[in-house]
Amino acid sequence: MTNGPDTTCPRSSAPISDYGLLSDTRTAALVASDGAMDWLCVPRFDGEPLFGRLVGGPDAGTFRVGPARPATVVERRYRQHTATLETTWAVGSSRLSLTEAMVAEVSGRLLPTTLIVRRLSAEHAAADVVVEFDPRLGARHRRPRVHHRRQGLVCEWGPLAVSLGSTPVLSIEPGRPTSVTVRPDRPVTLVLAVAYREPLIHVEPTAAWDLLDEDEDRWRAWVADIDESLPFREHVVRSLLTLRLLTYSPSRAPVAAPTTSLPETLGGVRNWDYRYVWPRDASIGVSAFLSVGKTDEARGFLAWLLHASRLQRPHLPALLTLQGRRVPVEREVANWPGYLDSPPVRVGNGAASQHQLDGYGWVIDAAWAFAQAGHRLYSETWRTVRGFADVVARCWQEPDAGVWEIREPTQHVHSKLMGWLALDRALSIADTHPLPDRQRRRWQETRDAIAAEVRTRGFDPTAVSYVRSYGSQDLDAALLVLPLLGIDDIRSPRVRGTIDAIRDRLSAGDPLLYRYPPGRDGLPGTEGAFLPCSFWLVQGLARTGRRMEAVELFQAMLDYASPLGLYAEELNPATGAHLGNYPQTLTHAALIQAALAIRDAPPV
Repeated sequence: MTNGPDTTCPRSSAPISDYGLLSDTRTAALVASDGAMDWLCVPRFDGEPLFGRLVGGPDAGTFRVGPARPATVVERRYRQHTATLETTWAVGSSRLSLTEAMVAEVSGRLLPTTLIVRRLSAEHAAADVVVEFDPRLGARHRRPRVHHRRQGLVCEWGPLAVSLGSTPVLSIEPGRPTSVTVRPDRPVTLVLAVAYREPLIHVEPTAAWDLLDEDEDRWRAWVADIDESLPFREHVVRSLLTLRLLTYSPSRAPVAAPTTSLPETLGGVRNWDYRYVWPRDASIGVSAFLSVGKTDEARGFLAWLLHASRLQRPHLPALLTLQGRRVPVEREVANWPGYLDSPPVRVGNGAASQHQLDGYGWVIDAAWAFAQAGHRLYSETWRTVRGFADVVARCWQEPDAGVWEIREPTQHVHSKLMGWLALDRALSIADTHPLPDRQRRRWQETRDAIAAEVRTRGFDPTAVSYVRSYGSQDLDAALLVLPLLGIDDIRSPRVRGTIDAIRDRLSAGDPLLYRYPPGRDGLPGTEGAFLPCSFWLVQGLARTGRRMEAVELFQAMLDYASPLGLYAEELNPATGAHLGNYPQTLTHAALIQAALAIRDAPPV
């Protein structure tokens, strides 16, 4: 083992789809196939980056553990039904493997909140590797105060401290690559512990490896009771695990994505911070969890929403922090180059101040699904749902930003449909929960008024399709949820016509779809195909009896997954490159629902 100048080739940014996700359900790391951990925020998903190279460039820090020279990846996978990632390279006559994960279950024991375990092992012959540990905290890439202890290296930034220990003991200096030879009989195990405003707890590498084994057993047990007959079960399971890994366990709120500012198009301006909770996306995830019997996840989110929305109730915020607070004001981070030199890099999100009518529909629909599964809503939860429904009844005629968060409000047809859904589902819940007659009549009258207006002003008879907004001829892929609502019969020409028109006119090349006509959102430039929309199309086809088409489309979408089965928000139709924040909760939730729709498709 030696310290010295870096003799490896300079790294270029890996494709977004090259990254694997590690998570402990409190924060997450992204690791490239060369073993570089290029993204990790601490102490939460929305905290400051400790390793930020992904969008901050080389000065933002990384933690690379892998071959000393460029090597061929021969296998990369998650251990079946776990969150443990394995990467194997061919290094001369050796097969070098990196096995890594974050320990999710730390309650009830004296353990650090975040514990990352990385083990290098060699087969057949020894392999030369490099360990590059270069933590740089926050927007200014602050270097740590460094201490060398018997247990290993300690780095401090005020209330934040991290320790790096290893077996065998390595002499690691932040920012200086360390060369190591891994022998078949002697793996190298590295353990990174993070503490924020609490004592820093050292965990011996052998003990940390045992904790990883225990965690794997818990993940396999979590997966074991998922229906074995689910179509595309392994893909559904990986998406369910991804959703669970992206759910902040202290509050049970799912983050939209663990990243910020991964571009929707290279060199464009659509770079947003997704490290927050959108009740809409979370509600879709709730329905997905409920459909596979994961009731605790659904109950946990509804409890979080009850707590998080209390200060703005009865209004539903478009998004919130993981702890249920207001999202920071959107700002650009100076001097961060962005992914592949695609600035700006943003923190905070301006959509937090928007009025988005559709969110009420998604949330009340999730509460309805919870009640349909046989779980009575707590009285305070029902009061909250009633308050949301009253807001819809009062404000449904106002223009809003819509599901796509357009900066200029308009009369979005999808928003009106979701307003209808909010009232319809609230009325269904009221069949088993107390509701004054006067309130019931108001909801019924408003629901019927929304239906009448949307059918008149939101439908284009020439195109035989619902449209994006009143008076527009543009289409909106969000309208693919139409067969799920019940406002029109699924056999209606309006429903089938809308599905077919969107599939034709918003096509980015089968099976990909744009969410609306490219360039029609008030921002310069264009964007990629929006991946959740393709899974919504699968769902719509399956619900309207076109199961064979749905299966073919779903199978085609599986080809666009990353090598590890993960999906970003968008895809470049020309190159197949993933775009936008990654991995994306909404895409994985839509995949699950699409598979469930295929399972439940009515007979032809």
